[in-house]
Amino acid sequence: ALYVVNVERNGNIIYTWKGSQRNTYIGLYDRQTKQNEHLYMFERDLHIISCSVNSERTLLAVSFRQYTEEERVSRLLQSVSKYLTLLIEIHPINNVRVLKAVDSCVRVQFLYPDEDRGTSTESRLLLASEDKYIEQFNIHVVEEDHKVVIRNSGQLARARVADDLIWAQWDMVEQRLFYIAPKESRNTLKCVQFYPDENFNSILESHLDISVHDMELKLVNFGYGYCQDQEVVPKSLNLQVFTSNAGGLCVCCSPVSDTPDEITYSIYFLHKGYNKTFTVSLERAETHQLKEVAFLNLDYYVAAYLPGQFLHLLNIQHPDLLCYSLFLTGEDARIDLLPNCSIQSPLVSTVLDRGAGSLYAVSISSGALLRFLRSSRRDSERLAALHCALLCAGSTADLERQIIWWISENLSTCHSFDPIQEFIIASLYCRMCPEMCNLDKLLPYTSLLDWTGVIPGVTCTTDIISLPILEVQNSKGFWDKLNLNLESVKYAEPHLHYHNNVLRREWLNLSEEVNFCLFTIQKEERRTTAYLRNIFENAKKVLSHLDAWDCEERLPPLFQEEDSQQQLLMGLMVAQLKDHLMRHLQYVGKKKIDQIVLDYVANLLNLIHRMLKEVWKRYQLHACIFCFDQRGGAAEVAVFHIMSAANGLCLPLPPGFHTLHLGLGVRCLPLHTLLHYIDNGVLQLTETCVRKLLEDLDNTEKNERLKLSIITRLPEALGQKVHQLWNHPINANFLARKYVKLLLEKLGKRQHPGPVPERPSVPVEFLPLNYLTNTLAEIENQGLQPCEKQDRVNLRFVEETALRHTVMLLGLKYS
Repeated sequence: ALYVVNVERNGNIIYTWKGSQRNTYIGLYDRQTKQNEHLYMFERDLHIISCSVNSERTLLAVSFRQYTEEERVSRLLQSVSKYLTLLIEIHPINNVRVLKAVDSCVRVQFLYPDEDRGTSTESRLLLASEDKYIEQFNIHVVEEDHKVVIRNSGQLARARVADDLIWAQWDMVEQRLFYIAPKESRNTLKCVQFYPDENFNSILESHLDISVHDMELKLVNFGYGYCQDQEVVPKSLNLQVFTSNAGGLCVCCSPVSDTPDEITYSIYFLHKGYNKTFTVSLERAETHQLKEVAFLNLDYYVAAYLPGQFLHLLNIQHPDLLCYSLFLTGEDARIDLLPNCSIQSPLVSTVLDRGAGSLYAVSISSGALLRFLRSSRRDSERLAALHCALLCAGSTADLERQIIWWISENLSTCHSFDPIQEFIIASLYCRMCPEMCNLDKLLPYTSLLDWTGVIPGVTCTTDIISLPILEVQNSKGFWDKLNLNLESVKYAEPHLHYHNNVLRREWLNLSEEVNFCLFTIQKEERRTTAYLRNIFENAKKVLSHLDAWDCEERLPPLFQEEDSQQQLLMGLMVAQLKDHLMRHLQYVGKKKIDQIVLDYVANLLNLIHRMLKEVWKRYQLHACIFCFDQRGGAAEVAVFHIMSAANGLCLPLPPGFHTLHLGLGVRCLPLHTLLHYIDNGVLQLTETCVRKLLEDLDNTEKNERLKLSIITRLPEALGQKVHQLWNHPINANFLARKYVKLLLEKLGKRQHPGPVPERPSVPVEFLPLNYLTNTLAEIENQGLQPCEKQDRVNLRFVEETALRHTVMLLGLKYS
């Protein structure tokens, strides 16, 4: 059987197997070419501990155990060393050099230069010894007679990298060494970075509050030989360091538990300045099950895994709220093909079965997350699964569709968070953050500011820790991102993420100013008017960035209409978000920030439109909902409530949303509920819907009551546009009364300080119509008309309406 013993920086896998004569073979699998290559053979049965090949595949370093202690005693081989470390020329197979012949185990690892660097005549090899030190060998090679041989093989240059270790981990991808060395009364995590120019230096220090008393040396990622697990020392640190592409640095450790039915593990989020310690009560403390927690690096998440018990996924960038940590038990916590194995994570999204020596790619399944999302009944699990699915699986069209369908079915069952708002914010976060570094620290990733929920069976404590010390200048890549994370913690972490908590208040204030400026624009309002003009200009730019919506299907039937209130809201969001980004991204040009902000708000509108479209399909609706001659069914009622929930979020909505929402309300709600929703701002009266309602509905008693209720609630500007569409005595009477009232109020403002009292609807004496009309005519002649454009509403209209109304009250026939 094949057994993986190492994974090199380029992803090539080194493995061993036994031949028919019990010979020991070493091979290499090239992950790029998908080809296997035989490297070397020992003509005996050996226990390979560690093995590494240089990038040119000219040198092979092997460490193996020659004999066990029992074999040495039985064969009287006390003078023979227990372990042997060899350096072998393999291009072609030639000389063999002994590097170490000792009784302590040694592990080997070649350093790899950058991939764009050409062939080198020098290789560097790390040796990690159980005697608690690590050293580097510099090996020069030359080509002689078509053979690559070691030059000056008698003496190899070496340098000591670290001493007095109790734990060390090799990062083969980034070519760096993490190790812990006791320092006075504290334990210090250090990192040594190796560079292509053959130099190395210590680049990081961080003090950890970890007990290491009487601990034996533990080496991580220095080969995966199976004798390493057969001779596991119980008193060694179960600890791993993980990094993420976003500059996250986590230290995961789990001490030996003294309590049989619980286990404890800690995650040190060094880039955040705190650690979280979890204590888990085990469901089944069976003796044959493993009791050592395995830690997995899944890039966005770090996982704590105890086979047969639990799988805990913690968000690396946002670990502050526990609701973004997904804690799974039972079948949900099962990793396929690895139900109860001792595993290790040598690379990102990679798992090694240490018992079988097999290497697996591992990823978070979006399908499993969706199944868990549908079956879970806890808000904390739903929220964590929602964010995990969008972050890890990517915001694909199919995934978004399934999440939207889930939201439509479970909107009323989520009590601690709003699923629509969380879906929109999390989707935007996943879409926008890859556009630029540091956006992940500035854009919102959740609408929740805190979370009081708990994970059943799990206790968590949070401790503030000192930030790591970076000794690096002009850093690039990971170290630059880590440094930015540390700077944000030091200075402005709580205030970095944009939050629209002040958006609603400013929007309402500006809405009043807009309504005022529609009728009176004085000189003192010039500054306010210029600001509003800029806000609406922002909205126009956003609308021009919207995707081309499917006009053929008309699903949902959104009208491309102007909505001044929504344009004000989206323009205000653009202004606020732009100010926020410019405050923290001063090195980024204004043009780039403008583009990011416009993309963000446009994507928000597209997402809401996408939600409407998927909900429309989910409930099999069509464009006939604007036919007001029949009531809406259960499907339309469900869609109406979904739109009502979206309308209450104080987020910009796509053009036509309020018209569609009002149309559904007219079809689905009884009159008193409809008017209650309008009066409380849940439904917005729009010109398109009101026009259609006045034109399409006949004048039955029920429809007259609906029309009049709508007419009396119209804003002034909208009322002037649509009042005359309803040719009915009730509307004429309403318009005439309103016209007279406005005329008299104008006259009162000029002549009297107090308002003109309203006339009773039914006079007790004969109405002196001639006197009234003469009075109103004099007021009109003074230039006190209520509005500039009244169309057919004038003095003649008032006179005719008054006569018609009087005749109707007297029971006579008007001609």
